Formats: sequence, C-alpha cells, structure tokens
Amino acid sequence: MRRLLPALLLLATKAFAQSLPIISQNPPGLRWQEVRTPHFRVLYPAGLDTAAQRTAQRLEAVHAPNGATLGVSAPPIAVVLQNQTTVSNGFVTFLPRHAEFFTTPEQGQTLGTVDWLDGLVVHEFRHVNQFDKARQGFGKVLVPLLGEGGLGVAAVGVPQWFFEGDAVGSETALTRSGRGRIPYFGLGLRANLLSGRQYSYQKAVNGSFRDLVPDWYVLGYYLTSYAKAHYGPAVWGRVLDQYYRFPFYPFSFSNSLRRTTGLRVEDLYARTMRELDSTWRAEQAARPAPTTVRELAGQAGTRIFTQYQYPQYVNDSTVLALKSGLGDIAKLVLLGRHGQEKRVFTLGQINIPEMLSVGGNKVVWPEFRQQPRWGQKVYSELKILDLGTGQVSRLALGTRYAAAALSPDGTRLVAVRTDASYHHTLVVLDATTGQVLHTLPNPRNDFYQQPRWLPDGRVVAVTLSAGGKTLQALDVATGAATNLLPVANINITNPQPWDGYVLYNSPQSGVDNIYAVEIAAGRTYQVTNRPYGAYHAAVAPDGRHLAFHDYRATGARVVETPLNTATWLVPGGGGRANEAIHAAGEMGIAMLAPAQRSAPADPYAERLAAGEPAAKQITQLLASPDSAGPRYGVRRYRPLAHAFRIFSYGVVQSPAGNSVSVGVRSQDFLSTTQAFAGLTYDQTERTFAATGALSYQGLGPVLDVESSYGGRDASIVDARGRVQRDQWRVARVLAGARLPLVLTRSKYLQSLTLGAYYLNEQVYGYDLPVRRRSETGPNLPLHALQTSLAYATQLKQSTRDVAPRGGATLLATYRTTPFATNLQASQVGVQAGVYLPGLARHHSVRLRGGYQYQQQDQYSFTAAISYPRAETSYISFDNLAAASLDYSLPLAFTHLTFGRVLYVQRFRATAFLDIAEGNLRLPATNQTPAQVYSQDFRNVGADLLALFNVFHLRTPIEAGVRVAYSSYLGRVVVQPLAFSVRL
Repeated sequence: MRRLLPALLLLATKAFAQSLPIISQNPPGLRWQEVRTPHFRVLYPAGLDTAAQRTAQRLEAVHAPNGATLGVSAPPIAVVLQNQTTVSNGFVTFLPRHAEFFTTPEQGQTLGTVDWLDGLVVHEFRHVNQFDKARQGFGKVLVPLLGEGGLGVAAVGVPQWFFEGDAVGSETALTRSGRGRIPYFGLGLRANLLSGRQYSYQKAVNGSFRDLVPDWYVLGYYLTSYAKAHYGPAVWGRVLDQYYRFPFYPFSFSNSLRRTTGLRVEDLYARTMRELDSTWRAEQAARPAPTTVRELAGQAGTRIFTQYQYPQYVNDSTVLALKSGLGDIAKLVLLGRHGQEKRVFTLGQINIPEMLSVGGNKVVWPEFRQQPRWGQKVYSELKILDLGTGQVSRLALGTRYAAAALSPDGTRLVAVRTDASYHHTLVVLDATTGQVLHTLPNPRNDFYQQPRWLPDGRVVAVTLSAGGKTLQALDVATGAATNLLPVANINITNPQPWDGYVLYNSPQSGVDNIYAVEIAAGRTYQVTNRPYGAYHAAVAPDGRHLAFHDYRATGARVVETPLNTATWLVPGGGGRANEAIHAAGEMGIAMLAPAQRSAPADPYAERLAAGEPAAKQITQLLASPDSAGPRYGVRRYRPLAHAFRIFSYGVVQSPAGNSVSVGVRSQDFLSTTQAFAGLTYDQTERTFAATGALSYQGLGPVLDVESSYGGRDASIVDARGRVQRDQWRVARVLAGARLPLVLTRSKYLQSLTLGAYYLNEQVYGYDLPVRRRSETGPNLPLHALQTSLAYATQLKQSTRDVAPRGGATLLATYRTTPFATNLQASQVGVQAGVYLPGLARHHSVRLRGGYQYQQQDQYSFTAAISYPRAETSYISFDNLAAASLDYSLPLAFTHLTFGRVLYVQRFRATAFLDIAEGNLRLPATNQTPAQVYSQDFRNVGADLLALFNVFHLRTPIEAGVRVAYSSYLGRVVVQPLAFSVRL
C-alpha cells in the first residue's frame, strides 16, 4: 500500500493567511487635531491642546541643538501624542518615520526633575537625528532605493547601546536632570564594579540568564559619554561618518570607532569600566562607615539575580515585599526575622512596582488593564488584597490611577491620576467602593509622585513643578499645600511619614540614601549610609525598626536597622543629630539647599553639558511656563484623509521565506491603514505574481483584502509514472475580517481572536491531465469560507523559563465551499492544549490533542491541526486524530564566548511524543476497487536548541536540530530547526 502514497502527498497551502500584522489602535471615536511647526507635525486627540502646544514649542526649540554634535539637521517629522494609555513610554520608528509620545508620566525613581513630555522631547528627538544620520554615504543609495526603511537597513550594524546611550547622554546634557544625573540609573553597573564583577564585553552587550547585566541604556550611556568626554562632543558624528561609507560587513561599527579614536568597541568598554571603577571607589572611600543592617530571614541565595523590594510592615516583625528576578515572576511575599519567605500573591501586569502600600491589613497596587479591542486604550486600575482572607478585589474599574496608598485604617485611598488632557491630580477614594471622596485642586498642574498618608489625616507627596521637586503636605479637604523642603533640582522620591518626620530618598551624597525632614521645624537629617543605595523606607508599627531595600550586585534585599534619631547625620554638617540640632536651629531648611546643589555629579554629566553650547538655553526653556513660547495654529486631522502614506519600497522577504517581493508599503501615522502592492517572485517555482493587500484596523473588526494574479509552474506524476510539467495562471482574492481581543486581567495573559474570510481562486491555462487536490483545477473556481476561533491563556514567564508553566490554548477552524458551485470541500479542525509545571523550576509540560475531519473529493485544504513531527511530507487524511506530549527544560545557562563572533547564552531541549491516526478513502480505479487507507504514527524525538548572539548583536537568535524517530518512515530523521529571532 505504501507505493500508492506518493500520489496522495498533498502540498499545504496558505490560502487563508493574512500578510499584514495587527497594530495597537485607539478607539475610533477620537477627534484628532494637528499642530504644525516649521519642522514638526504634532498629532493629538482633542482636549490635549495645552500639552500639544507645549510639546510643539519644545520640539522646535531643540531641533537645531539636539542634532548639532551629530552634524544632523533632521527633515520634518510627525509626532503622535498617545493619551488613551497609562503606559509611560515613547519611541521613534522609520516604519513609517514618526515618533510617538505616551503622555502618562512614570512614577519611578528615574523621572528626575524634568517634566515627562519635556524629557521625551529631548530623548526621542535625539533618536530622530541618529536615524537621519544614515542619509549619507551608502545611505544615499539605500534611502532612494528602499524608502524610509533604508534608514534601518543602513544602520543594521550600529549597536543598540549606542542609540539608547547616546539619547540618554542628550537628555543629561540638555536638561537639568536626565537619567545620567540620577544615581539609581547606573546602580546595577556601579554595584557590579564595586563588587568585583566586571564582565566581558560580550556578556555586557548580550546579557545573561544568571547575573544582572546593565541594559542598553545604562551600558550605552557610559560608553558614549566616555568617548564624548575624552574625544570631544562630536566624536560619534565622526564615527558614523566613517561607518556609513560602507556599513555591510561584520564589526563595521567597531572598525569605524577604531579609525576615529584608535579604540575598538572592546577597548572602549574596558577603558570606560576602569575609569568608572576608579571614580566610584574613590567616592565610596570618602563616605562615612556604612549603616549596620540585618537582612530579614528567608530571602533567596545569591546564585541567580533575585530582588526583594518595596517593603511595608504588616506587623512589628513581618514585612510584605515584592519578589522578582531572572527566575521569578513578580509576586508578593512575607518576610520576617525568622523562618522562610511566604508567598502571598502573584501579580498581574503591574503598573508601578516602585510603591506598595499596606493599611488595615490590606495591600494596594495598580495594574494595567487593556480595553479588549483597542491596544492603545490601557487603564490603570487598583487592586486590593485582604491579607487576612486572601480575597482580591478590583477597585476603580476603567480608571487611570497610578501610585496609590491606603490610610492606616485601610478605609481610604489616595492615588495619583493623569487624565487624557495631561492634567495631574491627587484623588481620595473610598477603599471599599472606589467612590471619589475628594479631588485636590492643582491649578499649576504640578506633578505628584508616591503619595502617603500623614498621621494627622493630611497627605504628603513628592511634587514636581517648573522650579524642581519638593515634599508637600496637602490637606485633603481644602487642598491647602505646605512645602516641607525647598523646591530644588534634587530627585526626591519615596516619602514615608513617621512620628513627626517624613523619611524620603535623596541622592545628596552621590548615592541614594534615606533622609528625613522634621515636619514642624523643617530640619533635615541623613538616616542611612549604604554603599550602593538604600530605598523605600518603612517604619515598624512600634517605631523601633526601620526597614528598606538595600541594593546588592546580586539583587536588592530587605534589611532592618534600629530606628534611633540620635544616630542621624545633619547634611552638610557632618555631626550627629543630637549634637547639631541646637546649632542648626532655624537654619535647618537653609542647610539642605547647598547640599542639594553641591551633590557629587555623575562622572560625565557636566562634561556632556559643557560640550553642548545650547545646554543652558534649553535648560532654561524647559523650566519656563507653558505659555512662554509661540502658539501655533491648530487644524483638524482626519485619519482617513491621510490613510495612505508610502514609507518603504524595494525588496521584501516573505514571512515563509520562500518568496521575495518588490513593491511599496504604506501605513498611516495612526496605524489604522496598512497596504502593500508589488510583484512577488516564488523562489520554488520561479514564477511571478502581482500582489496587493489592504488592512483597515480603525473599526471593531479588522478588515482585510488581498489579491494576486500570477503564474504557476509545477510538475506532477501521472498514473503511468510519467512526469508532466505545466505553466498556468491563478487569480486569487481573499477578503474578510478578524476580531482580536486581549482579555488579560491577572497573572495569566489571555487573548481571543475570531476570524471569517472568503477566498476565491480562478485558474487559467491549466493543461495537465491530473492535479493535486490542494490545487484549484481548470474551469473550476474555488469559492471557500473559513471561520476560526483562537483562544490562549498563559501564565507569565520569567526570564529563565523556556516555555509556559501554566495555561491552555484552543484553536477551532471550519472551512467550507457553501455556494454549491464548482469545487466542493469542507474541513473541521479542533485542537486544544494544556501547559503544566515540570518536575523542576523552569521545566514545562505541554499536553495537546486535536481532531480534523474533511470532505475532500474535489479539493483539499491545508492542515487545521498540528501534524506529527519528524514527518517529511503531509498526507491529507479524511480523518486525523493527533495527540502529543512535550517536556521542555533548560540544559544550561552559559556565557560561552568564541572570540568576537559568537556568544552562547543558553541550551535547552524539548522531548516529545507524537501519536496520530489517520484514514483516507481511496477512489476506485480501473485496476482497484475503492478502499480505505489507514496510517498510525508513533513518533518520538527531541529538539535541541541554542540561544546565541553573533557579531556583538544583542538581539539573540535561537536555532538547533531535531532528532526523531518516524514510525511511518521507519527510520531516524534529523532536521534543522528554523532560525527564530527573540525580540
């Protein structure tokens, strides 16, 4: 019977595939406006006018200074203000070339003392200049040839650390703050160096599954800043001039750096690390002896980077903290002075982890919640966990609350809210119902961070204004505000009231430590002195102990120290608190300001600013009122009138890898409309086809239309064993809709996609006497419908997990030809899977089963369920039942380095067992009667994969080999596994 099978092997088609991706959208009811300046188009939803005008003013002011050291004057560009989301972000892309600013400010440690949108202006516009630097040398050929996409092709060899680090350098040089001036930003690298953990350049660039490796921003800031400090502020412009002469060979960026400075990238890294190590060790030696602390019991060992952060006392001896790390997804745990940690709750898509709050035996935190259809509509809702009962409740649904704090009795909440008009407020809520009790007035639109309740019922919060930051006490009934500290250019964070004081974080000494201000007298004190940083003070209910998280190279740990005001230092005075109080008297407030102004600087910040002639001018501008600049005209922006914007053209590789297209791509600035038109060349059959695709995503369902007309060239073996070849043409139209929904509301990521499509295929010039059933025949057009449902729920994964350790999937497909004309066929397929934890950490089990039925006398659809692995061809059975068992595990986390070429981070494996049973009705022939062919599959094998980086490129690639036994073939099959890029 096996001799008959080659005639039954059917090629899988992609008849119902959609080629254009789904992009996050805004709700369709927004009314869009546009502000035009000489160099920018700022697009924004109505109601955001003040922020849009301010952003346009800032952008125009930094246009020339921001690109000066690169030697770039960027052509006009569009900037989209996204105000429907509570995610804090911003990016620049050349697909199409534009920028997007998300208008909700972050609440974390690295916000600094600059307005959120002002910081985005300086940082993101530097990216614009970096990309536009590619319009020279070889880029002069690529951009006209490929469109704006040519900017990315030309820059493929530029390391990501340059882009992000250089942009951080710009925000540090051109503003009074910037992340380079904030000790928390470089905390991980500083801890690594001072702990003797200086890694190789390969590890520093490519990452690690065991140790904390600073990200692109941190590594890049110090590398680019070292070069600017030692070789001049324009050094990177000269390096890129060299690079773009001919960028397409390995290490071209490193060679361009060497021609300019005499240093390869490895040399630059080594010299930067030596200078930082020397500078930071000298600063550390000059500080007083560290505060003595005791680590709370039960925290994980130091082999894998693990963090315990943001402590809050539950009682005098127990602290609630957030645990996270390379091997852990974020969860709340209880720590004490004895025993082991106790897991309390695993968090979902947490918004601001920098602030936990406990009150009335409850804990509150904010989590992101996406509107199911509209990816740009992201809420920030409050969740409250009752530590006694374990019950979790969602409070204030569909809201935009960021940092939140419970009152001591747990009955009220104070939270920060930034609305869609970029107005910041403090809101007091009922902690049970979520009802708004008070909205505090904020006529100057100051920004609030990390509020807490004072014992007298007032609220204390960090307040950022045009003048800088301060701690402010606010009456929740009247809104009356009192500054507890002078407004200054200092990065104050994390207030924590206690017994007439407010403790807070400050980098006055060059390292973040805990300070305190006496509320009544305004005197200030330094409470801790830790080598790397002490964060998020919490005081035990009995007032005898202070807890905070103490940073280490192996991850932060929650520690305690006795709370004794007599040991506190007076900033700038050097004496103990009980020796200096009377001498300080009413000078307590005045003593703080010089200490703030003279805090030890970042090793490079002032040198970066000195290299920017316009730094002082830009800094003054960013501190000016919103109305200080010119006001630009506003016009209505209609997305459909701007739906088509060609941004790229030229060669495009298909996702399947078997065809190449030459054409144009279009996408509007709001990403509602995508289009492609061009000529596709099939590398297998060596034929051409004219193709076109359009996807409109601005409505509830995503509407897709695709069409093609082109040639086919194939051969087939007839019943006598003769090979016959023919060339014919196929016209194809696909139209339909899909509804993608995101349903995540917990630690499980959930999605649901519904789809319905119509397919028409018409064949012309087909002369072969027979055909495969997967091919439309001559004069028999195919009219087919497909409906599908895909659902997935998946437990969040830690960095070290190789597969989900919890969750389920369901895929149901129905394909049919319902019009009772020409070709007739139908197919039903259902496949479900379950993920379970394996026998050890980071191990995963997947159980999967599926069933497919099809009526295929005239036509055969592509497979609707997974086919047994290790098979070299697909048999289209009438009935196919399949099941599989997978066991996935990491084999080793490594730092294997092979010169400059290869860096291997991980080996992993998946052992699998696939079983299946299929049957196929064979029609009668002149020689044989009709019969049923059946085939069982019992395949077993393993996938072995390595995750690696090549040529210093930080985006890792995973590839490997499959070794399996095929019961159908009766032999072992070895197959290479396709490369996958992990973004």
